[in-house]
Order: sequence, then C-alpha cells, then structure tokens
Amino acid sequence: QVQLVESGGGLAQAGGSLRLSCAASGSAFRINVMGWYRQAPGKQRELVAVITSGGSTNYADSVKGRFTISRDNAKNTVYLQIKSLKPEDTADYYCNAAGLGGSYWGKGTLVTVSS
Repeated sequence: QVQLVESGGGLAQAGGSLRLSCAASGSAFRINVMGWYRQAPGKQRELVAVITSGGSTNYADSVKGRFTISRDNAKNTVYLQIKSLKPEDTADYYCNAAGLGGSYWGKGTLVTVSS
C-alpha cells in the first residue's frame, strides 16, 4: 500500500504564497497520476490540479493562473505552488496518487488564508 504525506500548509495572508509537497512511499508500483484536491467547511471535495507522469496538467478554473502543479518522478513527489492567495483558498488540501495498484489519499494539510 502507498502512503502519502503532505507538508507545507499553514497560515498565510491574502496575496501571499505557499508551496505544498506530497511524497509517496511504500509500494514500488508506478504512480501515473498525482494531484491535489481541497475541501472547505461545508463544501464537497473538489479537484484543484492533476499532473501525469508525462507532465500534462489540468487545473480547476478557480485556481488557473495562480496555482502551479509539478512533480519529481524520481522522488514520487508532487508539489503545488500557490501564489496570490485568497481567503476562499482556505481548505484542507489532500494529495492523491493513482497507478497500477490503485488510488491513494493522504491525510491532508490545512491551508488558512487571512485577510
């Protein structure tokens, strides 16, 4: 089974920046797709960004131009660079990894944006 550990969350001011990291470990199976999802209080979990092993990306409309997803395949690590933070970005951010062995989730990291 794959284990995912997120880091980099915390408190930031509106207009500031954060970089989230997620490292996958455990099984040696190929991880083809990694991504970030978020869930705000009272809201459903939503897709933020995904990236394939080949580098193709997809973003939610609400974060386009502000968030950048990237990955280091050798380290099985995915990153989310966040710029121009808004209060509505406040949420629990979850890492996801999918490959031959299935789909796995991290426990989440909280991002809180103050105005």
